[in-house]
Amino acid sequence: MPDSLMYQQDTFVVLETNQPEQFLTAAELLEKLKGILHGFQSEDLPHDLQKFDNAETQAQHLIDTGCELDIGPGKFLQWYAVRLEK
Repeated sequence: MPDSLMYQQDTFVVLETNQPEQFLTAAELLEKLKGILHGFQSEDLPHDLQKFDNAETQAQHLIDTGCELDIGPGKFLQWYAVRLEK
């Protein structure tokens, strides 16, 4: 039986264009994604996010189902759940 620790997502490493890697809590990542999503026009959002009516729900959906967001040509934003202690 798998250990439930395998499914905890408390900390994420975030990779972003021209930035050093960052370690963020789930709440910090949610805030970061919400801020980025506020800058998108609704028609420019990925199709799976257009069905949600607010940035918080969109950001949480991204955290739960993805690991990257296309933020423009030549730019990237990726996040991966990490476990910092054994």
